[in-house]
Amino acid sequence: MPEGKLCNRTPVNTEEQLHALLADKSGKQYYEEMNHLNVDTKALWATIQKTLKSRLKTWLEICAHCGMCADSCFFYLANKKDPKQVPSYKIQSTLGELVRRKGQVDNAFMQKVMDVAWGKCTCCNRCGMYCPFGIDMGVMFSYLRGLCHSQGFIPWELKIGAGMHRIYRAQMDITTEDWVDTCEWMAEEYEDDWPGLTIPVDVAGADIMYTVNAREPKHYPEDLAEAAILFHVAGENWTVPSEGWEETSLAMFAGDWEACKLQVESVYDAMKRLQAKRMVVTECGHAYRATVIEGPYWAGLPNGQTPIPSFHYVEWVAEALKSGKLKIDPAKKIKEPVTYQDSCNYIRNAGLKDAARTIMSYIAEDFREMSPCKEHNFCCGGGGGMNGLGRYRKERNNGLKVKRDQILATGSNLVVAPCHNCWDAIRDLEEVYRVGIRWSFLKPLLISMIEVPEHLKPKEE
Repeated sequence: MPEGKLCNRTPVNTEEQLHALLADKSGKQYYEEMNHLNVDTKALWATIQKTLKSRLKTWLEICAHCGMCADSCFFYLANKKDPKQVPSYKIQSTLGELVRRKGQVDNAFMQKVMDVAWGKCTCCNRCGMYCPFGIDMGVMFSYLRGLCHSQGFIPWELKIGAGMHRIYRAQMDITTEDWVDTCEWMAEEYEDDWPGLTIPVDVAGADIMYTVNAREPKHYPEDLAEAAILFHVAGENWTVPSEGWEETSLAMFAGDWEACKLQVESVYDAMKRLQAKRMVVTECGHAYRATVIEGPYWAGLPNGQTPIPSFHYVEWVAEALKSGKLKIDPAKKIKEPVTYQDSCNYIRNAGLKDAARTIMSYIAEDFREMSPCKEHNFCCGGGGGMNGLGRYRKERNNGLKVKRDQILATGSNLVVAPCHNCWDAIRDLEEVYRVGIRWSFLKPLLISMIEVPEHLKPKEE
């Protein structure tokens, strides 16, 4: 069978295609069809010849097989230092083989490549910090995922996720009407406790255009309300766009570069339309990476910059605390031992470690660093799409042991995790291992400890 009804080389561009995939619970039919999917070897080799540029070619050729990358990988450590989990082995046995064989591979090999690319790597980029030649297997695996996508060998959940972005410009089926209604609903829900609270939509020329992770309006709408409360208390002139409000990119996890471009351009169009002074993205690491770091290149912007200056939420919080826009009641600071999960995407890959530490210096009396920490910290264990992939749940749960042990070694019971993937992974870590830890985004913690000016408090009846 060259291509199946569900598992094929055709991207999901219609609701009909999307609903058919969603109806296939756990991807049972999808993966059965994958077992019979033919590899278009001619097209695969043509794609490699066209897209494998000098950097990746050089990296494949200069690897000295020294093993310096081994201990950098949490999968290697969690799997009792299995040599097949060494990053250089994983990339040489997949991408390296595809190149050496000039794309002449079969179905079994492509399924093996898929299982390594998504089941043994989160593209956290930590390995690149320790390679003496600067080879970054995270970047290479991202490229490899694109090759797999072009041949139809991608996890079922990410075929769906990339399709969501193509159809809705969001990782979930949220329409513009749904989004705007949620903004209005949350403002109304909280206005009694926060007089004057609004969630302004499509205000031109605001100081801040705020963008979010689609999971927030879909599953955690209170997160949107909490962001509004903190902007309200800080006196910010802000807005959200009615379209282009979604920052995340499951398409990036899927290797669907066309969908990545479509998604990020929707945000950039909102930037241009509203002409805010800057954009602030919610507490999400990969959303920031997709839109601020990678996005300009997907969109073909020659200067590699977003249309307006763009910031992660930790940058805004650190700034608001330092400037006094948000003031912390000393009596309400975190008293218990607390640690911080460094997101790969905005700490290691974007250098925001100082902003994170500034925040902790204001809100915690007993802050304890993980070891290692900052840009050297290990991935939460669920990045790169790993959290949502049922096919690799066993591998993900096993990998969580490294983060579990890091947290426990600090003696902390609370983990501040300003990133959706990190938040999810640490939540699941507790569900799997029952070690007695709690986890939180920044927003609810801040609301519990900020000083609220009298004029912003509800009047007593």
